[in-house]
Amino acid sequence: MRLPGLALLSALVLAGCGQQETAGAPPPPQPLTREALGAYCGMNVLEHPGPKGQIILASRLSPVWFSSARDALAFTMLPEEPKDIAAIYVSDMGRAPSWEEPGATNWIDARKALFVIESRLRGGMGAAEAVPFAERAAAERFVTENGGRIVAFDDVPQSYVLAGNEAPPPDEADPATAAGRAMH
Repeated sequence: MRLPGLALLSALVLAGCGQQETAGAPPPPQPLTREALGAYCGMNVLEHPGPKGQIILASRLSPVWFSSARDALAFTMLPEEPKDIAAIYVSDMGRAPSWEEPGATNWIDARKALFVIESRLRGGMGAAEAVPFAERAAAERFVTENGGRIVAFDDVPQSYVLAGNEAPPPDEADPATAAGRAMH
């Protein structure tokens, strides 16, 4: 009689261990849909080129959507925004079909991403972009084609993210700019 009780107790303990391991896991990213509206622009996220972002807050059921990865980074830096961030996801542009179609499900954890800043390409609302990649080789190819430099999440300068649209437009006379408009 003691053996079945011990087996039940062991099963409960093992089940509890499994829950503890997954309890700390961030919530998964949500697929990008036509219903996603940018938190800052109020426009449909799909109407803008370049990488997108989503932030999942502990206090909300649905993600906060962003028309650009840079806007998602800004959200984390602005003191007036909620700080109960459960997860930050950005488009992995190394797996994106194109700059115009950054993908609906190719999300990566922003804190683990590499970002190309200061490139020729512009994001969401025509502003300078922080272009995210999961793999260094893809980020390096992007830099070769579009300029810029690679930084980690914690090294993206706040001044770059919060600068607004002051970044100079790409030099249309530069043939590399025209060739770099296509991601791949």
